[in-house]
Amino acid sequence: MRKQLLVAGLTGLMMTGSAISAPLMFKDKKKQKKTTTRQATPQQDNASQWADSVFQSLTQEERIAQLIMIRAHSNLGQDHINAVIKDIQDNKVGGVIFFQGGPVRQAGLTNYYQSISKVPLLVAIDGEWGLGMRLDSVISLPRNMMIGAVQDTTLAYDAGKLMGEQCRRLGIHIDFAPDMDVNNNPSNPVINDRSFGENKYQVARMGVATIRGMQDVGVMACAKHFPGHGDTNVDSHLDLPTINKTREQLDSLELYPFREAIAAGVGSVMIAHLYIPSIDKKPNTPTSISYNAVTKLLKNELGYKGLIVTDALEMKGIAKFYTKGQESLQSLLAGNDLMILPSTSAGSVEAIKKAIKAGKISQDEVDERVKKVLRAKYNLGLSKPQHVDTDNLAADLNAKTDTLRKRIAESAITLVRNDKKLVPFSPAMVQQKLAVIAIGADAGNTFLQTVKEYKPGTDAFIFTSRQSVDQIAPIVSRIQRDYKAVIISLHDYSRRPANNFGLTMAERLIIRQLQTEMPSVTVAFGNPYAIQYFCDAPAIIAAYEDDSTTQKVAADLLFGKLGPSGKLPVTVCPALPSGTGITYKVNQFTILPTATAKEAGVDEQTLAKIDGFANDMITHSAAPGAQVLAMKNGKVIYNRCFGHYEYNKQEPVSPTSIYDLASVTKICATTLAVMRLYDEGKLNLDATLGVYLPLVLGTDKAGLRIRDVLLHQAGLVAFIPFYKETLYPNGHPDTVLYHKVPDPSHTVRVAEQMYMENSYVDTMWRRILDSKLSPHQGYVYSDCDYIFLGKIVEQLTGKRLNDYVRETFYVPMGLATTGFLPRERFALPEIVPTEREYSFRMQQLRGDVHDPGAAMFGGVSGHAGLFSTANDLGVIMQMLLNKGSFNGVQYIKPETVQLFTAYNSNISRRGLGFDKPEKDNATRREPYPAKSASAATFGHTGYTGTCVWADPSSGLVFIFLSNRVYPNGGANTKISALRTREKMFEAVYEAIAAVSH
Repeated sequence: MRKQLLVAGLTGLMMTGSAISAPLMFKDKKKQKKTTTRQATPQQDNASQWADSVFQSLTQEERIAQLIMIRAHSNLGQDHINAVIKDIQDNKVGGVIFFQGGPVRQAGLTNYYQSISKVPLLVAIDGEWGLGMRLDSVISLPRNMMIGAVQDTTLAYDAGKLMGEQCRRLGIHIDFAPDMDVNNNPSNPVINDRSFGENKYQVARMGVATIRGMQDVGVMACAKHFPGHGDTNVDSHLDLPTINKTREQLDSLELYPFREAIAAGVGSVMIAHLYIPSIDKKPNTPTSISYNAVTKLLKNELGYKGLIVTDALEMKGIAKFYTKGQESLQSLLAGNDLMILPSTSAGSVEAIKKAIKAGKISQDEVDERVKKVLRAKYNLGLSKPQHVDTDNLAADLNAKTDTLRKRIAESAITLVRNDKKLVPFSPAMVQQKLAVIAIGADAGNTFLQTVKEYKPGTDAFIFTSRQSVDQIAPIVSRIQRDYKAVIISLHDYSRRPANNFGLTMAERLIIRQLQTEMPSVTVAFGNPYAIQYFCDAPAIIAAYEDDSTTQKVAADLLFGKLGPSGKLPVTVCPALPSGTGITYKVNQFTILPTATAKEAGVDEQTLAKIDGFANDMITHSAAPGAQVLAMKNGKVIYNRCFGHYEYNKQEPVSPTSIYDLASVTKICATTLAVMRLYDEGKLNLDATLGVYLPLVLGTDKAGLRIRDVLLHQAGLVAFIPFYKETLYPNGHPDTVLYHKVPDPSHTVRVAEQMYMENSYVDTMWRRILDSKLSPHQGYVYSDCDYIFLGKIVEQLTGKRLNDYVRETFYVPMGLATTGFLPRERFALPEIVPTEREYSFRMQQLRGDVHDPGAAMFGGVSGHAGLFSTANDLGVIMQMLLNKGSFNGVQYIKPETVQLFTAYNSNISRRGLGFDKPEKDNATRREPYPAKSASAATFGHTGYTGTCVWADPSSGLVFIFLSNRVYPNGGANTKISALRTREKMFEAVYEAIAAVSH
């Protein structure tokens, strides 16, 4: 009774989501022991010693029970939990296999089950696409079919590694994955998109990569379903499938991936319930209980020495022939090591005992199987305490999933057909009226939303699976009448082939009619086999999954941000065989219209003076390289790159080189957001910080006006060197505050192998709130002003600053590079290194924001953190020069642009957020930003060696990007001494004047 109360209390805690304190399993990575299929040698190694020691402590019944794994759930009631407890305590089973439930509840049960087990339990899960396949609140990875469309095995390895890391975090030792079946039967009701595809080489490549990823982090993988379940049309959960293939046919196809998995060292192999006469002709003999299949073929012929596991013995493929423990006995006789999910644990042990007594199998053979399992337990770490820490468990399990899902989606998405070259949409097509219709959806989704972001004004239609054929004509008629092209997206259809994948007649008819009668692109969000119903469509995209990540990627492909690189992993119809896929790369920067010097009315020779200034800059080591772009009346008249990323001259600057913009962030991210919120009536310039930011209430910052903050005359200090108080006296970072690898309490990335304690962000805010406020509130250029403004944007939008500006401006404007956190989106060779910093982070900074305060805010702050190419910045500045409009889309109201870019202060040259020329610029000895810049000019300069300027009076945009702080920080002021930027900008004015005179 006491035991039942204990478990009931434990379950109650888990149901409420309360954390159960326990040490984190395998937390010390140095002590992790990777899974290996190397078997124990005759000498008494550590694994054998431990196994022998445990073996000697067990009775005969307990030894046999080590070969049995039972079902466990964390979403079922107390009766189920009690049954599992009984099997562990009374029958001494060797392991549990978790199915549906939740991570915290499962962790609590795992801890309890381990605590009551005489021998540490082998914990497994059947998670082919990660723990999300079984557990709520855990994000799933894509199914294998999507990974099979990818051509790079790195992503399969990363998926396997992530699944392994998830398992270790949750105290799981074996994941019954990956599926190594070659799915060459489109009607397969049970494997289908669980397979990597129909090409045996691709299945083997991706399967082996997944295995290595899992086992490299110490979790045993399992190649299944041997000898191959791909060519069946019967579900072995419901009956026994038959495969009438010769041994030669099996050898040439089905067995190939298993041979490769064995050669790669897979830790376990799962035997399927299949009837294959060419292997074993004995009637009613599934391969799972066939001596010919398990021992002769797998062990002897293929030489497999690892753990051999049955498929679930409760499945009808075997349960229709054997029950009451006989299924376990037959499996053991065939050569299996682990019998999973038998009808009865006690009955299985008794049946095996009787078989030993009757001489059907020797005691020595059974004992060796037991020791084999025990050695595997040792190698999986079960000789150590088995406890799972539930703190931050769901967050830890989900920490890396979204990033990997995006990478897989971008690499897998497949342009199957593009007969009329409609994809990607040309600028001319984007200017036309487009419609998008979501077939099978019940409401708006991410795909529709993203299409509208790319093409504002696009109208969306929804045709649900409940609509009838009679409702097709009005929709098709309207789309044909009012739109030049239509995007057809197919959603929420069944992943299984039965009943036409669940597609109704009406859904198929409206798709075919739209495809036939007008320009269209069809995107299939789900199982690619469903493409068979519209193989002759002019443009088809296979997207494989129907989640928000994949939907965004599909829109990126349609509008030219992403090039397709995936290939069909299966044949969907004779005209579209496996391997079909149109691939190409797209420009990774915005294409701006260009004009020759003559067309633009500028003198080419005068403009060429910029080259000399750039070369002089490099010669004097003012900066190792630069991008320079100039536009007149909306067209690029000068666009050149100079020098290299570093003075070693190994990586030349190119138009796609991405620079840290430093304070240009203030206008190209934060001020744009403030202007949009002002347009929408959500932000009053004469309101105070306290109106929008609860965190300032009760401080002297609450009464500061937004207008004064934008003008840098609110009285805030110029900056706060947050990092200095996080250093030891020797100048090195505090190793308690900063960790080399992220963990639940250190997730703020500051630099490479440098993650700050999360709570220190609150300390930084306290430093800002406690900072001294100037009573005079004169002009003091301050980063703190923009840290507050960035926070206001987040408060009003409910989104992080980087997400808001990306969704509101950068994506709709087609900016491929502009954004925060570039390392999440680009390879390092595309990002220019900024500095070799030895005052704080003690490393070269490349892709991590140079500004230390912005870095300590996680790389996203209102004052710094933005990265971009010159081309993309040209688009932003031209939009502002166009009074808030670009490519026919009004992003900011003209009157708002006029207000913010004008002089707005009596005590400084500032606009609202924007920098401007000095008011007496023409008479200054060193004019800024150029002698000829008109009073209407606006822009900003960045500390790292950047500037962006626009002059409405001359129709000019001028962009200069460099990493002048390389290699040793702000001590290098030569670019200012040489007045490189000012001279270049002035040369553009001189080139105009030379022609006009």
